[in-house]
Amino acid sequence: MRTLLTCLFLFAGLAACAPVPGPAPQPPRPEAGPSATARQEAEIAVRRFVEVVETVEPVAERECRARTIRAECDFLIVVDDRPGQPPNAFQTRDRRGRPIIAFTVPLIAEVQNADELAFVMAHEAAHHLLGHIDRQRRDARTGALVFGELASLTGGGADVVRSAQELGAIVGGRSYSKEYELEADALGTILTIRAGYDALRGAAFFDRVPDPGNRFLGTHPPNAARLEAVRRAAAGL
Repeated sequence: MRTLLTCLFLFAGLAACAPVPGPAPQPPRPEAGPSATARQEAEIAVRRFVEVVETVEPVAERECRARTIRAECDFLIVVDDRPGQPPNAFQTRDRRGRPIIAFTVPLIAEVQNADELAFVMAHEAAHHLLGHIDRQRRDARTGALVFGELASLTGGGADVVRSAQELGAIVGGRSYSKEYELEADALGTILTIRAGYDALRGAAFFDRVPDPGNRFLGTHPPNAARLEAVRRAAAGL
């Protein structure tokens, strides 16, 4: 958590630098730094983020241990502060299998309330609890195997088979992506509510993001379908 807080304080513009010997400093220009309003908004975003992480993470870890036996349940929460990143959050794992939930700075700044941030975090945690990374890898391997076998049966050479396998991996990896997102929305709703937040209010985040529609081999389902998954999960509690 210390590393997380360090990243966040830098994000809020609260870090100070020691003076360096040299010419007398010139009076700062008013436009050189963020406005008082911008600094205040950043500080609010930092406090909200820390509060949500400290509240949702224990709930996700308890649920993880209750649902799984061998899975790693010690989440690492990080901030992706690379410049130019869009508002985004994602779940991955390190080399040892520890689950990581990463948030970009624009997402932390753009959510409108703690419920939205809690729902986003719970959704990403749900991906790990449901084993979606491993399932997608199996889907990709199956797609590569099937497409490669078909190319081989039609008399394709090594390059054709390799290309077919690459295409099959893409198709296989995306075949159930929408289903996995809806599963994570449903379980994320449960985690959000158990952490004391309003999942329906949190899912209003979908109203402000572009709707991917129901594209063939798209990675995410339509926003309306995601909101319905949240409503059903909340009604079942």
